Amino acid sequence: MKALISDIHSNLEALQAVLADIEKHKVEVIYCLGDIVGYGPNPRECVDLVMQCPVVLLGNHDQGAMFDPEGFNPSAERAIFWTRAQLEVPGESRDRKERRWEFLAERPRTHREDGILYVHGSARNPLNEYVFPEDIYNQRKMERIFALVDRYCFQGHTHVPGIFTENLQFHSPDEIDYQYRLDGRKTLCNVGSVGQPRDGDWRACYVLLDDDVIRYRRIDYDIESTVKKIYEIPDLENFLGDRLRDGR
Repeated sequence: MKALISDIHSNLEALQAVLADIEKHKVEVIYCLGDIVGYGPNPRECVDLVMQCPVVLLGNHDQGAMFDPEGFNPSAERAIFWTRAQLEVPGESRDRKERRWEFLAERPRTHREDGILYVHGSARNPLNEYVFPEDIYNQRKMERIFALVDRYCFQGHTHVPGIFTENLQFHSPDEIDYQYRLDGRKTLCNVGSVGQPRDGDWRACYVLLDDDVIRYRRIDYDIESTVKKIYEIPDLENFLGDRLRDGR
């Protein structure tokens, strides 16, 4: 069984709660689909925890922390520059800081295994393309994305969990009782967000993949501790904490 996590966004409390839940299941391996950092107050700690995962992909916020961020709104850009400073914070050993930077710099954009494609954004643009639920009405876009998928693709980036089928249907987790069986037909699975859900449910979200069965997990965590830390950091705007409560 695999656990698939994405969009942690420096939310340590959410990540710790998800990792604790993963320990309750017979998980053999954890894959992270990117965006370890950005928005949240604990980038160093989150990078350190994710280093244990054998497959960790590059997210657009991870890339933004290493290079000049492009395409970010002012709040996200300000958070990225703060994140970069935290990864260079004085007081830690040079080796430890270099190990984090090297880890981020070595992240691949895609991973293929057993007929499954893993990306952060989409099969067409692994780093930056969003695939939203409403894209089922954009037939041309979806056909081009599905054409690049052999069978199944797991992705994140939108922070909105759900299943896309090749006949242009979208199923949110609650519509399918949080479980979906893969049947050989081309399928896209957005695994949701650990640290900043945007589907109206504030709880951390991740996916368990057991052979051909996808199970969505929603996990409570100490959200107020995260919000309080965001409020206390001037470079992280308060709404980044407020939105956690709303799941938006």
